[in-house]
Amino acid sequence: MRMLAVATFLVMSSNFAGADSRNDAISTIITLRNSGVEHAAPEEMRSIDSAFLIAEQYYQNKEIDVSERYFLLAIQKAQVLLANLAARHPGKLAAEDASTPPPASVLPAVEPEVKSLAQPTIQQPIQPTLSQLQPQPSSEEEPLPTSDKLVGHISTYTVKRNENLRLIAAKLGVSRQHLAKTNRMDPNAPLKAGQKLRYNNLKIIPQRMTNGIVINIPDRTLYYFRQGKLAVSIPVALGVTKKTEKFDWKTPTGKFKIVAKQKDPTWIVPLSIRSEMEDEGKEAITSIPPGPTNPLGKYAIKTSIPGIMIHSTTKPGSIYSFASHGCIRVYPEHMAEIFKEIKVNTMGEIIYRPVKLAVTEQGRIFMEVHQDAYGKTAGLDAEAKQLIKKNRLTELVDWSKVESLIKLRSGIAEDVTL
Repeated sequence: MRMLAVATFLVMSSNFAGADSRNDAISTIITLRNSGVEHAAPEEMRSIDSAFLIAEQYYQNKEIDVSERYFLLAIQKAQVLLANLAARHPGKLAAEDASTPPPASVLPAVEPEVKSLAQPTIQQPIQPTLSQLQPQPSSEEEPLPTSDKLVGHISTYTVKRNENLRLIAAKLGVSRQHLAKTNRMDPNAPLKAGQKLRYNNLKIIPQRMTNGIVINIPDRTLYYFRQGKLAVSIPVALGVTKKTEKFDWKTPTGKFKIVAKQKDPTWIVPLSIRSEMEDEGKEAITSIPPGPTNPLGKYAIKTSIPGIMIHSTTKPGSIYSFASHGCIRVYPEHMAEIFKEIKVNTMGEIIYRPVKLAVTEQGRIFMEVHQDAYGKTAGLDAEAKQLIKKNRLTELVDWSKVESLIKLRSGIAEDVTL
C-alpha cells in the first residue's frame, strides 16, 4: 500500500498545474527516503540525488529554467524507480520500511561550489583482468561524465612500428575517416612510430547482462559482462550489408549460448560459401587446416546460432566493419585474451540498435547514432525521436544537437543535454 501511495503522489505532484518543481523534487526525495526506497535501490537513489544536486546548483545561480529541467528529471527518475521496484518486488518496500528507521537526513547535502556541472571526471567500468585489451587513456585524456552507462575515451594513441591508419582504427573501434578528420591528416598518409593520434571512441553500453556477451550489430562492438560489471568492450567485424538473390550474409540477431571452443581450429567451409566460391570461378574448398591461411585465425568460439562463430581473423584491418559471412571477427590480440575468459555455456545475445540513449548519474543525456547498416528501422530520425519520447526526455534534449548526430551518424556518444 505504501508503494502505491508513493507512486500516486509522484504522478500527481509532477502533473499538478503550476506546481513548483523544486518543492516537488524535495517532497519526492523526502517521501522516497521515508518509504525505504534507498535501502531497496541505493544506486538508483544516488542517481536521483545527483540530479537534484545539479538542479540545486543551477537554482542557487539563478538559472531557474535550467534548474527546473533537472528538478523534473529527479522526479521522473523517481517515477521510473518506483515503477521498476513495484514490478520486481511487490510489497517488499513496505516490509523494509517497517524495520528500518527513517534516515537522519532526507536530502542530499549541497556543496557550496561545483567547479564544473558539464564536465565531471569519468570513472570507467571495472575491468579486472581484461584491461590490457582496452586502449589505455593518456595523461591528456579529456574529462568526461562519471557513468557506468558509458565506456571509452577521448584520448591519444601512440603509433607503433608498421601500423597504418586502418589497423589503428580497427583496434580502437573508430573509422579511418574519424582519425583523419580529428588529426587533420590525409587518410592515405604514412604513419611514423611514436606519432600521436587523437581519437574519441566513447560509447553507450546498449544492454547489460549479469554474466555474458552482448553484440550490437550497428556499433560493431562486443560487450562482455562478468558479475554484473562490464569486463571489456571490443570492436568486431560482422556480416556484409549487401544481400543478393542467392546469398544473405547479414549477422542474425537473437539469443545464443557458447557451445564449444577451439584453439588452432580447422575451418569446415559451409556449403553456402562453397557455392559462392563456385559462382566466382574459384575452387570450392571443403576445409582449411590450422595455419596462416585459415580465416578463423588461431581461436574460434562456436555459438548455438547455426553457422555463427566468434573467431580471430587473418584480416585484422576488417575489424569494425561489415565484412564477414555472418560470423563475428575479432582482432587477433583481443581474441587471444577473451578466449581465455569466455567459457562454454556462457549466454549471449546479438541485438540491433543503431540509436542508443543514456542518462548519466549527473543527469546528462548522451546519444549515439550509427548507420542503419541492415535497413532494419523506419529511419534513424524516427528511431531517435521514439527513444527520446519513450524515456520522457523530449523537453530536456537539445534538438539541434540530436539532428546533427542523426545527420553525421558518427557512432560516437555525444552530450545532447539542453
